[in-house]
Amino acid sequence: MANYDVIIIGSGPGGYVAAIRAAQLGLKTACVEGRETLGGTCLNVGCIPSKALLHATHQLHEAEHNFAKMGLKGKSPSVDWKQMISYKDEVIGQNTKGIEFLFKKNKVDWLKGWGSIPEAGKVKVGDEVHDAKNIIIATGSEASSLPGVEVDEKIVVTSTGALELAKIPKKMVVIGAGVIGLEMGSVYARLGTEVTVVEYLDAITPGMDREVQKQFQKILAKQGLNFILGAAVQGVETTKTKAKVTYKLKKDDSEEVLDADVVLVATGRKPYTDGLGLDALGVEMTDRGQIKTDDHWQTNVKGIYAIGDAIAGPMLAHKAEDEGMAAAETIAGKHGHVNYGVIPGVVYTHPEVATVGQTEEQVKESGRAYKVGKFSFMGNGRAKAMFAADGFVKLIADKETDRILGAHIIGPAAGDLIHEVCVAMEFGASAEDLAMTCHAHPTFSEAVREAALACGDGAIHM
Repeated sequence: MANYDVIIIGSGPGGYVAAIRAAQLGLKTACVEGRETLGGTCLNVGCIPSKALLHATHQLHEAEHNFAKMGLKGKSPSVDWKQMISYKDEVIGQNTKGIEFLFKKNKVDWLKGWGSIPEAGKVKVGDEVHDAKNIIIATGSEASSLPGVEVDEKIVVTSTGALELAKIPKKMVVIGAGVIGLEMGSVYARLGTEVTVVEYLDAITPGMDREVQKQFQKILAKQGLNFILGAAVQGVETTKTKAKVTYKLKKDDSEEVLDADVVLVATGRKPYTDGLGLDALGVEMTDRGQIKTDDHWQTNVKGIYAIGDAIAGPMLAHKAEDEGMAAAETIAGKHGHVNYGVIPGVVYTHPEVATVGQTEEQVKESGRAYKVGKFSFMGNGRAKAMFAADGFVKLIADKETDRILGAHIIGPAAGDLIHEVCVAMEFGASAEDLAMTCHAHPTFSEAVREAALACGDGAIHM
């Protein structure tokens, strides 16, 4: 037992970042984690392992489709699935051990076990109760399922099970065309699996700019992913080795059945707050099961804060990190700040898709006069040299002030390119500011500059 200035419950991106920042600010800090390793869903069964498999399978795709074009001749590599999983696990280990090192370096105590809050100012871990002047709940989220769909993590899996399959399936049905479904669907499609994505809405990646949605679907279809849109899944029946997915098309109510070896349920995530004791404490929740917080990430119970997937807003690791730092700074008496208007989102397929700010549909709906600057990667020399000329950069700017309102990129390294626009938006920059900034040649980033030029007198290379 010990007294702390702050105890964080959960060591995912929000929790461990909050812990490190609090310790850096001179607060006596502990972080509660019941897993054997730190890092939460993101590092253990989410962002990091999925990116490892995306990277490995993209290299396979390059070897199979592009090496010969560059004069790299030889047999295509065969897939050793066990070794690929081992590589993925090694990547997880390196990252989780890295957080352990950072905790030691910053003198953050790791309280091993599952935490609960018996009363304000106290955190129980196992049989021990620790005093804390402040508590930050950073317990993240868990995969949500559908009625009539029972997850066993072997045949019917969430993203967790999809990262640990015993073998590469011949047929996979993905329920949900969001980020997780498309990333994992891409991984298995590259490995030779016949992938069918079933989506309730009439477009993939719900909430994204419509132009990006259409182009993205076309590119993924060319890569072998099959799409059934406007379809409501009715249920999944399983045997020992197979599954049958029944869905109903919304347009005519017709019912169809798909056979699969594996069904990936990628229908979103929900806050994970079970076992914390929030009801007994009287902590207010939203209608969607999220913890309600004020502008300083504090709940209605003084001294109890919440961040990340457990509260409202996009369920993104980097949003949780920003809130973790901001909550720690607020507790330390400083001014914590998160600009929710400039939080990028990325899909790590190939090509990548990245977005920040408002979509064209949102700007149009607001009634604001705007202009659009677009540039295709077909006009980018570096992209053409790397067989990565699919996609475009789209900038949306205010018609009168030229201030950047949003950006949508589908193309090579989109997840890195978007941050140039994030920084510009953070400083309230205009499209002309971007257009007048010298960009190195030849780089993918020139496409961003060209889109900015297209907001004015016109792009040069298109």
